[in-house]
Amino acid sequence: MTVFALAQIAIHDRQRYQRYVAAFMPVLTQYRGRLLAADESPRVVEGDWPYQKVILMAFDSREHFEQWSTSPEYREISRDREAATDGVVLLVDGVPASRSTG
Repeated sequence: MTVFALAQIAIHDRQRYQRYVAAFMPVLTQYRGRLLAADESPRVVEGDWPYQKVILMAFDSREHFEQWSTSPEYREISRDREAATDGVVLLVDGVPASRSTG
């Protein structure tokens, strides 16, 4: 089942974060992840939102997400993200096709 990783971050070291961004896509695609959205100015429709960027990724399964997130390649580049940002990452199960039609 498809899973979605939703990251919400505040960036406090732009230069280091940009280094992470520059290396991100090759590692994501190597592990069959898909970047669905990355927005530094999302419209907050309801409530308070203390972050400045939202990132949405999709993986074919929880196992594919785990392979990516624990890979040596991602662990190497993620040091820059971890040092440059504060935030939260959620892993969300997709809805099976049979349930998505209402």
